[in-house]
Amino acid sequence: MKDVALNTRSRITFFPREHGATAMLLVPLIASAIIAGGWQPVLLAVLLVAVCAFAMKDPLVVLARRRMEGKREARYWVAVEAVIAAVCGAFLIWRGPVREWVLLALGSAAFYGLAVAVNVRNRQRAAWFQVASAIALTSTCIAVPLAIAGSIPLWAWQVWLLFALQAAAGIFAVHARLDARIALRRNLLAPQGSRLSAHLAAFALGSAMLAFNNLWIDAALTLAPICYLLELRRQRSPRSLETPLTRIGLQSLALSLVFAGLVTFGIVSRR
Repeated sequence: MKDVALNTRSRITFFPREHGATAMLLVPLIASAIIAGGWQPVLLAVLLVAVCAFAMKDPLVVLARRRMEGKREARYWVAVEAVIAAVCGAFLIWRGPVREWVLLALGSAAFYGLAVAVNVRNRQRAAWFQVASAIALTSTCIAVPLAIAGSIPLWAWQVWLLFALQAAAGIFAVHARLDARIALRRNLLAPQGSRLSAHLAAFALGSAMLAFNNLWIDAALTLAPICYLLELRRQRSPRSLETPLTRIGLQSLALSLVFAGLVTFGIVSRR
């Protein structure tokens, strides 16, 4: 995926274009807000910190590379987003609890340092990094109760785990499809590493049902693994492998939203 997008005037912009990653960032935050009782003004600070920190990655990658193209625009975007994130982050730390917010900030900074380094080396498509990114992005769900109540309840950790597992299963399923498409075009046998990882991730997601006793959550933990297993089965068909990736992406997004809705309703019904 390109680091930057050029508009009709050839001016470089850095609006996030990774729609799947954007969904991983925002959907858990929204779900957690619903579970916590709905929108509250303090959540605007959480949202701005999360969005600005996420959006800074691409301009930081441009600045980290040696080529000069886009550096002027990148400095501007980083400066604006850094100021917004710093002001909102300082506000959250001021409200407290200080230790928890500082730990979250340090963890986020470490991850985005890793993300910039990986992107500079053009390794951002590696499955391990995308899974690590999913774990980091879905952590927005624990920031919501921390901002509202000053603590992270058990349900927030559970929501984080479920969203991270679901995202990981989807990532491995997509990698398995990409491997199969490349192998088909080259008339080779597709590597099985991503398929095996996708099966294991789907199994782990379904096994999480053992930790819950809720109809809606059980439905989510049944539906998602079945969909991923069916997707892996479809990948054995050469005709299915010709399906445009944009369509596959929309299907994955739809499944993620249904999964999020079921999990959210399930957690709310338990409280």
